[in-house]
Amino acid sequence: MSTGSTNETQMVIITGMSGAGKTVAIQSFEDLGFFCVDNLPPTLLPKFLELMKESGNKMNKVALGMDLRGRDFFDSLFKALDELSETDWMTPQILFLDADDATLVRRYKETRRFHPLAQSGRPLEGIKLERELLEELKGRAQLVYNTSQMKPKDLREKIATEFSVNKQTLFTVNVMSFGFKHGLPIDADLVFDVRFLPNPHYIDSMRPKTGLDDEVSSYVLKWNETHKFLEKVTELLAFMLPHYKREGKAQLVIAIGCTGGQHRSVALAEHIGHYFEQDYHTRISHRDIDKRKEKVT
Repeated sequence: MSTGSTNETQMVIITGMSGAGKTVAIQSFEDLGFFCVDNLPPTLLPKFLELMKESGNKMNKVALGMDLRGRDFFDSLFKALDELSETDWMTPQILFLDADDATLVRRYKETRRFHPLAQSGRPLEGIKLERELLEELKGRAQLVYNTSQMKPKDLREKIATEFSVNKQTLFTVNVMSFGFKHGLPIDADLVFDVRFLPNPHYIDSMRPKTGLDDEVSSYVLKWNETHKFLEKVTELLAFMLPHYKREGKAQLVIAIGCTGGQHRSVALAEHIGHYFEQDYHTRISHRDIDKRKEKVT
């Protein structure tokens, strides 16, 4: 099924059986750049559509998670869907997530959660009632995913395949420089300490500059130990990145740290980021490059 061009407005309504993977689905759409709202009441859908139109092109990819909330839920949802079908600027898609009863019971037991419709507390009772209530909605869905045999990464990959316009953006490699004296970056997945390399800070002409300047970059990159470090790090990352991507990770943050985040880490982050940009969607940032102080870099 085609999801349309990048200029068309996309709205995906994510619903289905409780425990079938709606949370993972919402997160997957967020990774694809969709504006996501979870548990939106169907009665608010017309108002939400007004906001989408008023935003111009800023909300042209939207995913809405909707949970079972009783008979009134369906009456409101079906009315809203009928109204949407008459619009000429968007055709919504319903993604229905399903799983067999045994799988849903096992998932509820693993999470120790109560099924929202299980008055007696037994998950199977709630699952059977929910399946009956959702039968008509499932019949109106354009896409039905059975997640019984899926791991979270499998569901992410399936959604990415169906809804991604640019597959290259599914996995992003973020390479950032930082200074240890300003603290470790809390969002880093991998941290490399390059304070063992010769420091341009101690050369007067380079002290006020950064690793973005050719003079500093050339100085940092000319040493044998720098060459050996880059050889080993790029070899290690070349091995690791495909495995992170295969596991369904949306992005990886690689942090390169020197003392102040001005010289060595900046030059090496630039080098490593550009090294992998042919194979991955890569972003390079320098957290502490503007935090220069007099004493140490």
